[in-house]
Amino acid sequence: MGLVKPSPKSLPIWFWWSLAVILGVSLALRFWGLGRFNTLVFDEVYYVKFAKNYLSQTPYFDGHPPLGKYVLAIAIWFGNLLPFGRDAINDKAGLTFSTFSYRWFNALTGAFIPLIIAGLAYQLTQRRRYALLAGSFAALDGMLLVESRYALNNTYILILGLLSLWFLVIAASARNPLYRVGWLTAAGIAFGLGAGIKWNGLWFLFGAYGLIAIAKLWHWRQTKQSLAETDPAHPTMPRWMLGLARLKIWHILLYLAVVPFVFYALSWIPHLALCQADPQGLCRPYVARLADGTVPPISPLGLLVELNSQILRYHQQVGGNDPTVHPYCSAWFSWLLMLRPVAYFYQVTPKGAPLPAGQWKIAPAENTVIYDVHSMGNPILWWLSTAAIVLMAVTLGRFLMRQFNQETTPPLKASDSFLDLTAIDLGLLIFLLVNYATNLLPWLRVSRCTFLYHYLPASVFAWMGFAWLCDRWLASRDSQVQWVTVSLIGVIALAFLFWLPIYLGLPLDPVSFQWRMWLPTWI
Repeated sequence: MGLVKPSPKSLPIWFWWSLAVILGVSLALRFWGLGRFNTLVFDEVYYVKFAKNYLSQTPYFDGHPPLGKYVLAIAIWFGNLLPFGRDAINDKAGLTFSTFSYRWFNALTGAFIPLIIAGLAYQLTQRRRYALLAGSFAALDGMLLVESRYALNNTYILILGLLSLWFLVIAASARNPLYRVGWLTAAGIAFGLGAGIKWNGLWFLFGAYGLIAIAKLWHWRQTKQSLAETDPAHPTMPRWMLGLARLKIWHILLYLAVVPFVFYALSWIPHLALCQADPQGLCRPYVARLADGTVPPISPLGLLVELNSQILRYHQQVGGNDPTVHPYCSAWFSWLLMLRPVAYFYQVTPKGAPLPAGQWKIAPAENTVIYDVHSMGNPILWWLSTAAIVLMAVTLGRFLMRQFNQETTPPLKASDSFLDLTAIDLGLLIFLLVNYATNLLPWLRVSRCTFLYHYLPASVFAWMGFAWLCDRWLASRDSQVQWVTVSLIGVIALAFLFWLPIYLGLPLDPVSFQWRMWLPTWI
């Protein structure tokens, strides 16, 4: 069975049912109590108001590209037409909206991310168990759940970035030239739209460039040394990497540079039209005013360049990465151990006081009740995934050292069985490590305040890496290894249930809340 267009008949029914369960659980967790907290939570105070500006045709300046706010504006417009979801309504954004209207589309798209991760995992390996493990780990992560339940932009970056990589792998695996061109175009569009959400959507495109460079280097080395494809010392490239290696320069320039740029620019058109119709320059805060207080006219292309320059200037002026700027600022290296999650919502209802209206219709609290929403991952999953990244990097490094020193390297010992990688394993390790690095390393150069959720795209590849380890361990002939692996998966599931109240904002007494704050920096 090839990597391209696998036949549904070739996959057993239990696999499809398993995917359906993952989707069903993801949908239920995201839509249950979606209107809880009838207010604007965390950055909803920006995104919902900005989306409202498009509905009311009000010019404004934003520190990010506009595409995510278009999506939210359409979702709000459609959500307010629905006959349900109107039990919680507020005017916090300047117009009257139901909380369901500005959250439902995020919940819907976020629920499909575990399936997309499973699909990408299967496309890379053709391994059903690995795909289900990768999708399940995504469904058991708390940060992905929290980000999906509020009107925020991070789920859009993630879904477009993952789709773009999936499309690229499909294109690289295709034998039909027209089929390849179609999927390359789709990948380029998704890369461009991802950048249209936030600029860090470009990290996925950087990952694609890294994969292409490595694939071409690998192919060049095999060709130069005239290595036979059946030589076990030099594994054959997986088909998707061979496809990347065979991409021409014009393929890369057209589909992975021009197409993304064009669709990024096109995504600005509604915002440019809104801003050009505003002589007061509300979209252009850094532009010098004329004598009458208006801003000078500018062409659409000039405005596009100017607005992007203003975004860069805005981020350069945002304060440094320390708690004096924002209490939840965190450095990139702290993300690996999840040392500083972000409290999106926190409210204490004292003993005897009425519980917050529109949240839980029960009697006045007999004890102090805490409502808390923490944007934090599943701690066990995140810590194990960080360890998995380290183990994968060491495994890949040792494997490559053996390849480059084949003549002087002794045969593998039983304890080194992890170095016995197939071409599919090797390709997967490269894919995961490259994309993990390109979604993390750019943040090392960022001096502005950053938050744990900026690590979410990189963490996805860490989860996929841990899923790969679990898949290998479950295939072990050692029953103890299998049982330990099953136990780890069970602990991850239990941890998700344990921290679920602070993902969903369920009421907790102070003691129960403190039980879940394992580190003092989590509060």
